[in-house]
Amino acid sequence: MSAPVRVLVCDDQVLIRTGLETIIERPARPGSGGRVRGRAGRGRPGREVRPDVVVMDVRMPVLDGIEATRLLAGAGVAHPVKVLVVTTFNLDEYVYEALRAGASGFLLKDAPPDRLLQGIRTVAMGAALLDPEVTRRLVGRYAARIRPTGGTPHDIPLTPRETEVLRLIADGLSNSEIAAALVISPETVKTFVSRILTKLGLRDRVQAVVYAYRHGLVT
Repeated sequence: MSAPVRVLVCDDQVLIRTGLETIIERPARPGSGGRVRGRAGRGRPGREVRPDVVVMDVRMPVLDGIEATRLLAGAGVAHPVKVLVVTTFNLDEYVYEALRAGASGFLLKDAPPDRLLQGIRTVAMGAALLDPEVTRRLVGRYAARIRPTGGTPHDIPLTPRETEVLRLIADGLSNSEIAAALVISPETVKTFVSRILTKLGLRDRVQAVVYAYRHGLVT
């Protein structure tokens, strides 16, 4: 049995924070929860807690969740922490800024408890938690902010098949949709995605989308 995920909960509302902690510590299904290692209500999580995942609210006093995420998981952080943003605000700009700051996932607070626990486990395993439809919407709205690097698709160190998979990821397709489009198994798609992320030094699918836009694979 795997060790429980160590979680730091950051939310300025005591009732919300307590509810999140209860869901994590005492899940409906045994073995699906985690262990709360700390809490922060003003946006300044302590690094000494060393969590596997930080569950982060967006709006907090002193330091908002976006800036706190940037300090914990942003570019240049020596030992980045995985951050799952959980908020009541279903606004594209929050999703975009949270992911840009280094978050690995985004959930609304009205998500069912099992979805929260699944999200924590997904992020802890190093995967991104972002619905393909959200990816399509975000890229469509913010593609203009993604500046091309000046390189060409020929400069990308991927095989033709891997490049094809990357294009489909950038189009917002899920693994099952990619499998159907290329007539291959979902397991094969997972292998391709893993290779792509490793070869390009990317953390997750969101970074893969940005990479594809910057290198002219999609426009």
